[in-house]
Amino acid sequence: MACFHLARVKVNWTALLILAHFTYLLIGAIIFQILEREAESNNRNHFQLEKLHFLANYTCLDGPALEKFVQVILYAWEKGVNPSGNSTNPSNWDFSSSFFFAGTVVTTIGYGNLSPSTVSGQVFCVFYALCGIPLNLAFLKQMGKCLTIHLGRLETGMVAVVPHKKAVEALAVSLFFITGSMLFLVIPPLLFSYVESWTFGEAFYFAFITLSTIGFGDYVVGTDPGKEYISLYRCLAGIWIIFALAWLALILNMGVRIMENLVILTHPGFKKHEEEDEDVSSSKLEVTSKI
Repeated sequence: MACFHLARVKVNWTALLILAHFTYLLIGAIIFQILEREAESNNRNHFQLEKLHFLANYTCLDGPALEKFVQVILYAWEKGVNPSGNSTNPSNWDFSSSFFFAGTVVTTIGYGNLSPSTVSGQVFCVFYALCGIPLNLAFLKQMGKCLTIHLGRLETGMVAVVPHKKAVEALAVSLFFITGSMLFLVIPPLLFSYVESWTFGEAFYFAFITLSTIGFGDYVVGTDPGKEYISLYRCLAGIWIIFALAWLALILNMGVRIMENLVILTHPGFKKHEEEDEDVSSSKLEVTSKI
């Protein structure tokens, strides 16, 4: 009877997570469709009108010739070449840009605005990612441990002054969160908005989309051909991404632990069932190893 109860709770919890996950996806799909579909239609109509006006002003061109030219522009964009400006535009594969690209590979951000166009570059990118992604995960894990140690030291130092442990832990976590937010989510967007001539909202959007490793590629630093960037600008952006990811990973792990604690508080039997599942799994592994 106890085993039956355990199985029933486990299935219910799994079913709840599946239902919540797909419900969240459905809600997101509906809202994005409502917010973006009309704008997409307006942009498409505007582009078609611009093409008609262009053909009316330049009668030497016909429709097929213009479409061919558009295809050339699209091909250039897909290959990472900005079609605006001229041949004096900065290279996408200088050291700074290449360092930034290598960072987006190992962090799996993948903006999509730049990719290897040669077969040798594509092959190298595959093997580079196979080795670089695990290395990056190990690096982020170690950085998370170091940050956790420093957070523990901060809590210990504060406990020596204020004897209330729970209040000190909450205060230390809050200070850690606020300091990291300033260093990684407030000050960098301010600098990006100044250098790239973005609004702060656009720069913050870029920072969050980057650090969450979504990487749409609609905003990327150091790609405006009309601006002159310092040589190490994109290198510094790549270093910011690496350390900010370590901080964000620790924050997300703390958030997961808080959610787990809330579940245990609201459903006291959940922890007991997890421990029983672990004991059953351990027993099975021991039996298997003996066989």
